Amino acid sequence: MKRHLFGTDGIRGTAGLDPVTPEVFFSLGKAAALYFGKGKPRPRLLIGRDTRESGRALDNALAAGFAAGGGEALKAGVLPTPAIAVLTRRYKAQAGAVLSASHNPFEDNGLKFFSPAGEKLTDAQEAELESLLAPSALGSARPPLGLVRDLPEAADAYRHFVLSTVPKGLTLKGMKLVVDCGHGASGVSTPEVLRGLGATVHVLHNEPDGRNINRASGSTHPQALLKAVRRLRAHAGLAHDGDADRVLMADEKGRLVDGDRMMGLCALHMAAHGGLPRRLLVATVMSNLGFEKALGVRGITVLRAAVGDRYVLAMMKERGAVLGGEQSGHVIFSRLLPTGDGLVTALQVLSVMKRERKTLSELAGFFTEVPQLLVNVKVAGRADLASIEPVAGAMAAAELELEGQGRVLVRWSGTEPKVRVMVEGPSLPQVERLAHGIAREIQKALG
Repeated sequence: MKRHLFGTDGIRGTAGLDPVTPEVFFSLGKAAALYFGKGKPRPRLLIGRDTRESGRALDNALAAGFAAGGGEALKAGVLPTPAIAVLTRRYKAQAGAVLSASHNPFEDNGLKFFSPAGEKLTDAQEAELESLLAPSALGSARPPLGLVRDLPEAADAYRHFVLSTVPKGLTLKGMKLVVDCGHGASGVSTPEVLRGLGATVHVLHNEPDGRNINRASGSTHPQALLKAVRRLRAHAGLAHDGDADRVLMADEKGRLVDGDRMMGLCALHMAAHGGLPRRLLVATVMSNLGFEKALGVRGITVLRAAVGDRYVLAMMKERGAVLGGEQSGHVIFSRLLPTGDGLVTALQVLSVMKRERKTLSELAGFFTEVPQLLVNVKVAGRADLASIEPVAGAMAAAELELEGQGRVLVRWSGTEPKVRVMVEGPSLPQVERLAHGIAREIQKALG
């Protein structure tokens, strides 16, 4: 069975245009009630959203559809994506749903489902759910009408869970931190949790108006965070994306600390204390080659999964790893929860700083990056890139020139109409020339 609506991370697109419309989301809600309600007289769906102006209408439509399918929809309001993964288990729901387009601009929105265990659905499960959208399936279902109710205590329940993940006795007293909420969902949790642990917190970009989510702020635009850390002489900074399932950090010198560095410093700390089974860490094909080599020298094996936290988690489970993630700051500590959580990740990093009594720059400086460049190419439509001779030729020429001293990776974005071109190599000028050369051929071919 093939998926048509679902991509790398759920459904995503421009709000108000198919498939991100109240009509489609109503049908998805009803299909979800049928899919998750097998053998249940009244299945339960927990729904959260980020701060986009389209979120409330889509939330209402999804909840109404689920109730029309005989289910009970619990509306948790604005919450980070990982909160829904956690609370789906807490409230014994048959599924969770998040309305968000993560790091995308406010015009976009999307939908992703979680299983009763708090894990994102597999490709096969999404395809099966999609199949229930057929008129023959939806039209034949006549269950008793369900109900919709608000869950005002959800934010408190999530913050309580996050505090349970920190090492016993951890205090952040004496630490000055800067938090960039990106006008997104993290504003309801991150500042309050950090202050509750004793930190002095300076907050940036936490005035959502429905249209400013991710705008010149958050993890996609960390420049303001880096400047604020330097200006305030803070110990560290945190920047979330719109739905707060990821985080990028800034060290005390105002330098960016990405997912590779956060994963690596946590892996080294865990390994030193017997907490990294088989000394394995799962990253993706996007992680820097220098990161892999530096950990390898220290006896830690880096496995590479396809881009997407679902694929990282699948490989973690398959290989028995407890730590994995992406360079973008989406990190999974599977002993704590089955998905990435930007706040939990930041707390793990801060706890390592406290326990080892080292600055973030000392901990994060364990490797030197191999020059790497990622170029995003906006395109008008999809095509088989390998079949476009100028594109395939530029890629082959780049790989030949690198002579095994670097990597070329060209892939479609799973969430936006873009092709991502990543090149690593011995020198930045060479990497820039090769990456932009491939990008130009893609732009010519696909507009």
